[in-house]
Amino acid sequence: MNILTLNYEFPPIGGGAAPVTLNLCRHLVKQGHSVDVVTMQYKGLARHQTIDGVDVYRTPALRSRPDLCRIHEMASYLIGAQPTLSRLMRQKHYDIIHAHFLIPTGPLGIRTARQVGCPLVITIHGSDVPGYNPDRFRWAHILLLPAWKRLARTADRLISPSGHLKTLVQSHCPDVDVKIIPNGFEPGRFDLAAAKKNQILACSRLLPRKGFQYLIEAVREPLLGWQVHIIGDGPSLTSLKKQAESSRTPIHFHGWLDRDNPTFKELYETSAIFVFPSEAENFPTVLLEALAAGCAIITSDAGGCPEVTGPAAIYVKPRDSHGLREALLKLIETESCRADLSQKARRQIDHFSWPGIATQYAELFKQMKANTSNKKNHPSHEKPAR
Repeated sequence: MNILTLNYEFPPIGGGAAPVTLNLCRHLVKQGHSVDVVTMQYKGLARHQTIDGVDVYRTPALRSRPDLCRIHEMASYLIGAQPTLSRLMRQKHYDIIHAHFLIPTGPLGIRTARQVGCPLVITIHGSDVPGYNPDRFRWAHILLLPAWKRLARTADRLISPSGHLKTLVQSHCPDVDVKIIPNGFEPGRFDLAAAKKNQILACSRLLPRKGFQYLIEAVREPLLGWQVHIIGDGPSLTSLKKQAESSRTPIHFHGWLDRDNPTFKELYETSAIFVFPSEAENFPTVLLEALAAGCAIITSDAGGCPEVTGPAAIYVKPRDSHGLREALLKLIETESCRADLSQKARRQIDHFSWPGIATQYAELFKQMKANTSNKKNHPSHEKPAR
């Protein structure tokens, strides 16, 4: 099959959905499919690049930061991508359009699918669903909700990585069917033989809902004999650094690190404990990374976090510094508990191997392509417009 993938975020820029997009495309190519990606340009990145057989086209767009994209910058991608898409559609035939994010990418996917005459699959990731990320998009979600509902109903298929996000979608559109396909992870990414140190790692975009302020509060008073490392950038960075000044536990801020950065890899491999106290999540890639690195994990019981970590984590309530402190003390004081969670993490990550996840997508794409062919051959069987 020839697959056209659309996402305004693609490595090395973007959050968790960026590496998800790249790795899915890589494994679809390994299975014999042709995949083109149209994404946004950032600074000196190549306008056209082939990555493991995936053709990546970066189109003109406004973007000032690698880790964060503002609404007007997202809109610039929709405009800048048009010439490249027009050229690709003249040169190639596509069987499936696969868009990531209902907003902003959905409208571009719908327009392209109509021009090509092929099915449109949209994978949602969280911030594109009203009610998921009120820190950044509350008013945008309120204003765009009517248009969002039309987009959700127009896509031929919606994919959610988690049951939590599926429920949130259907709270707005009960009539929309949503298929769950979890995000995958590349096995062998981290060296599991690396020695673990007395380190606590946290990694994410630094937004209030990620809950890192509660982690800092949890380690502020006790003399733990451990160090905390925080990877990420975002609006909360300044306030978190200010809060950390009074901590008796050393806290190190590394800023935004590309996933191929050696420091990023080393911190995951050598940190014995990983903490992710977020208030709302879909299917966080950082937890997949912590599982793959064999960390003992503490995370919140909110959103899709339990769907990722399963039995391989200690769960705390969101916004609960006391509960987080108790969980940390338990792991710090009990090496056998850390070792048990580490072993469970290594088993849990096997559920999310990319070859299996890519196969689920490929089978769905083939089915949708076949259904479209049948409709063209038997137009009287077309379903009425919703």
